[in-house]
Amino acid sequence: MNSDTLKNTGKFEFTKKLNKILLAIVLLQVVFISFGAVEFSLPKLIEGLPNMWKFLTGLFPPDFSIFPQVLDAVVITIQLALIGTILSAIIAFPLSFFAARNLTSESSIIGKIFRWFTQLIFNVTRSIDILIFALIFVSAVGLGPFPGVLALAIHSIGMLGKLFYESIETIDKGPVEALESVGASKSEIIRWAVLPQVMPYFISYFLFRFELNIRAAVVLGLVGAGGIGFLLNQYMMLFRYQEVSIILITIIGLVLSIDFLSSKLRKIVL
Repeated sequence: MNSDTLKNTGKFEFTKKLNKILLAIVLLQVVFISFGAVEFSLPKLIEGLPNMWKFLTGLFPPDFSIFPQVLDAVVITIQLALIGTILSAIIAFPLSFFAARNLTSESSIIGKIFRWFTQLIFNVTRSIDILIFALIFVSAVGLGPFPGVLALAIHSIGMLGKLFYESIETIDKGPVEALESVGASKSEIIRWAVLPQVMPYFISYFLFRFELNIRAAVVLGLVGAGGIGFLLNQYMMLFRYQEVSIILITIIGLVLSIDFLSSKLRKIVL
C-alpha cells in the first residue's frame, strides 16, 4: 500500500469520525430543544408530588358498593372489543388476498390497482389514531357504545389487514405452484393452498387484536364511547376517588385476565 492510499484511507476514517461527532451533536441539540419544548421540569414534578399522594391516598378504601355497576360496564367493554374486532376481521380478511403481492399478477394492471388500493385502505385506517375515530363517530351518532364499536372496527381493519396480507406473502409457494400446474382456479388455490397455511396465523392475529382492543375500549370510554372507561371518567370528574379505585382494580384484573386467556388460546392455535 503506497503513501497516497494511506493518506486517502486516513482522510476517509477522519471524515467518518467527524460526521459521527457532528451527528451526535445535532441529536443532542434536538433532544435538548425538545426537553424545553415539552416544558419538562423536575422542580414542577417534585412540587406536584403532594397532590399525587393526595390522589393515591384518596383511592382507599375502595368503594365496593358500585361493583355491580362496574361489572355491567366491564361486560359492555368486552362486547365493544369483541364486536369491533369481528367487524374488522370480516372486512380485512377478504381484502388481504387482494393486497398480497404473491396472489396478484404483476402483468395485470387491474391486479396492481386492487393491490395498491387495498394497501392504501389498510395504511390510512391504521395511521389515524383510534381516539380520533372515536371523536368523529361520537360527533356523528352521539355518546354510547356504538361509536366505540365503529372506531375499534375501522382502526383494526388496517392493523389486521396488514398482518393478514403479510402472512399470505410468506407462504410456501410449492402447494400454490402445484395447483396452478393442474389448472386450478384462483379461488381453488386460495382454498386448498393458501388458507391451510395462513389460518392459524389469522386466528392468532385476531386474538391478539381482540386483546389490544380491550385496552383501547377502556380508553375510548374517556371520550364518551361507552364501557368502563366512560364510567371511570364520570367518577373522576366528580372527584369520587374511592369509586375510581374499584374501577381501576377491575380494569387491571380485566386486562390481566384477557392477556392470560389470549396467550393460552394463541398457543393452542399455533
